[in-house]
Amino acid sequence: MKKAQYHELNSNPLQLHIHPLISFILGAAMATACILLYISANPGSNPSSSSNPNPMELSANWTGASNPETVNQGVTGEIKEEVLQMEVKEAASTGEGTNTTSELITTTPAPEAYDPYKELVEVLKKAANEDNTVILTQINEAFAKPGSLLDLFLESFHAGENIERLLNHLVVVTMDQNAYDRCKSLHPHCYFMRTEGVYYNNEKTFMSKDYLDMMWGRNKFQLTILELGFNFLFTDVDVLWFRDPFRHISLAAHLAISSDVFLGDPDSVSNFPNGGFLYAKSCNKTIEFYRFWQEGRERFAGRNEQEVFNAIKSEAVSQMKVRFQFLDTAYCGGFCQLSKDLNKICTLHANCCVGLGNKIHDLRGALDDWKNFTTKSYDERRWGNFHWRVPGICIH
Repeated sequence: MKKAQYHELNSNPLQLHIHPLISFILGAAMATACILLYISANPGSNPSSSSNPNPMELSANWTGASNPETVNQGVTGEIKEEVLQMEVKEAASTGEGTNTTSELITTTPAPEAYDPYKELVEVLKKAANEDNTVILTQINEAFAKPGSLLDLFLESFHAGENIERLLNHLVVVTMDQNAYDRCKSLHPHCYFMRTEGVYYNNEKTFMSKDYLDMMWGRNKFQLTILELGFNFLFTDVDVLWFRDPFRHISLAAHLAISSDVFLGDPDSVSNFPNGGFLYAKSCNKTIEFYRFWQEGRERFAGRNEQEVFNAIKSEAVSQMKVRFQFLDTAYCGGFCQLSKDLNKICTLHANCCVGLGNKIHDLRGALDDWKNFTTKSYDERRWGNFHWRVPGICIH
C-alpha cells in the first residue's frame, strides 16, 4: 500500500511542488499576522532600526522639532527658501522681476532720525567759505518786495569795489513764504526760517511785542549757527555794502560789532554797540556768551537784544573774558554817526531811522551818491571832497 501511494504521488510532479509552496505561504502569513498583532498591542513602541523611517519623523529630527506643528513649519520654511532661491536665480538670468525679489530678500533700512537743522546745514555748507564763514541777512515779505530793502542791499554788492564775489557766501534768511519765493528768484542761497503761530511777513513797529519776539528770535538763530560750527557776519538788510569789511575785523575778537557811536577805542565797552552788523566766531567762548545774552531777556524784561547787549557787555568782558571789537564808524558807519570819507567807507547802515519808507528813501540816495563817486577818476575821488547828499529824512 505504501508503495502504491508513493507511486501515485510520484506519478504527478506538479503536486510534489505545490505542497511546499502552500506551506511557505501559510508560514509567511502567520508571521505577518503576529507582527501586526504585536504593533496593534504596542502603539507607542519604535520600529526596529531596519525599518524605513517616516519622512515626517526624519524632518522633525533634522530641524529639532518636537511636535507636528513645528515639523510642518520647518518643512514649509525649507520649501519656501528653495522656491525663493529658484526665483532669485531665475530673475538674475532673465533680468525680470529684479525689484520684486530684491524686496523679498533685502532688509528695509531703518528710517533716519529727524534732524531739524538738516536743511539749514545744507544751505550753510553751500555758502560757506574755506574758513566756514557765512554772511547772513534776514528779511520778511515787506523787505523782499520789488524796490524794497532787499533790492537795494543786493544792488550795493554789484556797485561796490570788488565785493560782488561775497554774494557767493551770503545766506538770506526769510521769515515767510513770499519772502522765500522772492529770494529764490534773485539769489541762490535762501533759507526759510519757519515760526509756529507767528507771522513776520509785514513791518513790525519798533519795540512792539512782535518786534521784540522777532529780534530775540534772530538772536537765538545766530546762536544756532554758532552751535552748528559756522562763523558768521550778520548784516541787517538796511545796510549798503561798498567795500569788503572783513579787512577791518580783528582775528583776535570773539565778537566784532558795529557802533551807533564810536568813541575811538575798539576795545572799550564805552562804545555804543549796534547788533545790526556783527561778526561772531564759532567757539566755546562765543557760544557761552550768546547763551548768557539770551538769558538776559528775562533779566531785562521788555528790552530788545541790542539794549541787553549794552547792559551785559562789561560783565561779559570782566567775568567771562569775552573779547569784543567795536567797529570804527569811519569804515562800518551809519546814519547815527555818518562817515564823511567815501574813500574809507565799507558799509553804511540806516540806523537811527524809523520807518521802512524813510530807510528806502535815504539808502537809495546814498547808493546813487556812491555810484556817482565810483565814476570819477582816482585823483578826483582822492581829492574831490565827495560827501553824501544831506540832509535826507534820516541821514544828516
